[in-house]
Amino acid sequence: MEVLKVSSQSNPKSVAGALAAVLREKGTAEVQAVGAGAVNQAIKAIAISRGFVAPNGIDLVAIPAFAEIMIDGEERTAIKFIVEPR
Repeated sequence: MEVLKVSSQSNPKSVAGALAAVLREKGTAEVQAVGAGAVNQAIKAIAISRGFVAPNGIDLVAIPAFAEIMIDGEERTAIKFIVEPR
């Protein structure tokens, strides 16, 4: 599964375009975000990407979960969203 990492500085439209491309190619994707700002940008990107793929008859759903990831040798808790068609 393709993993897209989102930061608080990420452009939601750019992430949405990348997410839509991955969904069209692979059918499912994972979006990871650490911190409130990053989660905010990730949710915006998922909402925008729903609009990008809707004309193709794809209705997206996002399943949130926690994930433990390593950043600079330190374990951090991230929010991950599994994004897939309904």
